[in-house]
Amino acid sequence: MIHPRAIVDPRARLAEGVEVGPYAVIGPEVEIGPGTRIGAHVVISGPTRIGRDNRIYPFASIGEAPQDKKYGGEPTRLEIGDRNVIREYCTINRGTVQGGGVTRVGDDNWIMAYVHIAHDCRVGSHTIFANNASLAGHVVVEDHVILGGFTLVHQFCALGAHCFTAFGTGLSKDVPPFLMVAGHPARPHGLNVEGLRRRGFPAEKLAALRRAYRILYRSGLTVPEALERLGPLAAEHPEVRALADFVARSRRGIVR
Repeated sequence: MIHPRAIVDPRARLAEGVEVGPYAVIGPEVEIGPGTRIGAHVVISGPTRIGRDNRIYPFASIGEAPQDKKYGGEPTRLEIGDRNVIREYCTINRGTVQGGGVTRVGDDNWIMAYVHIAHDCRVGSHTIFANNASLAGHVVVEDHVILGGFTLVHQFCALGAHCFTAFGTGLSKDVPPFLMVAGHPARPHGLNVEGLRRRGFPAEKLAALRRAYRILYRSGLTVPEALERLGPLAAEHPEVRALADFVARSRRGIVR
């Protein structure tokens, strides 16, 4: 399953059923799980661990050194889960000591061409990154997030679960869960209602989230005042609690 023109370091560990295309280069300290397919000209550097049944398309660069001037060759790593699709020319870097030493990508993500995931990012599961979306260092992306093409995310930002960004969005602040945002700089454009419906959110949960959105964005309250107002609603609805908790712990401030 390894093409004769591929280069695989003897210190790499490839499970049964791994396919490696021509001219791919697999370096030392790389571990690849069963059923994963590596396309032509892909370069994977270690320390990197990739799970099972992933598909990595030609010319992707996975696990290279972080683009951080502080990096001094320390043995940081990249961890990628299962069943991810990583398209052409994507770049995913290892972590830095300052950021905990690891970049992580979860399971079942759809990562389109030319996406960049920088050092120390934490990407959840079931996300979609459209072409040319880019994460700077230390970004946190929770589950079911969708990034439109050419979305740019500043260092240390956090994107809450189920949020959606339009194409060309520029983010320098955190995006709370369930929101749609657009623009450069980004501005809120309501809830990601269609995405939530597709994921099975019932009408009563959507209604509670709409009430929470109005309190946070349309009431004229400061963030602390809005969080206080959200208290009773959050006590009744776990989704509103998740929204309020995200806003309360935001370090950069939220898109507003």
